[in-house]
Order: sequence, then C-alpha cells, then structure tokens
Amino acid sequence: MSLLTIILNILLPPLAVFMKHGLGTTFLISVVLTIIGWIPGVIHAFIVNN
Repeated sequence: MSLLTIILNILLPPLAVFMKHGLGTTFLISVVLTIIGWIPGVIHAFIVNN
C-alpha cells in the first residue's frame, strides 16, 4: 500500500476505494459508511485496499 493510498484512506475513504476498484458495489458501500460515520468509512477503506 502506497503512502498516497494510506493518506486517502484516512482523509477521503471513498476516493481511495474508487482509485483502486472504480465505480461499483465496493465504492457505494464506502460512500454509505462514510456518510453514516467517518470511522466506519476509514475502516472499510483500509480493509478493502489492503
């Protein structure tokens, strides 16, 4: 995992997921989790982008 991906996982989780997986179910889940709460979005981004 690159430094840029780690920073984006923390600051903008949906953008980090989009950069790795594109538009799809994983991205939509990331957006929903980030809207619900920032921490669930960050955790999801780290798990998916591992």
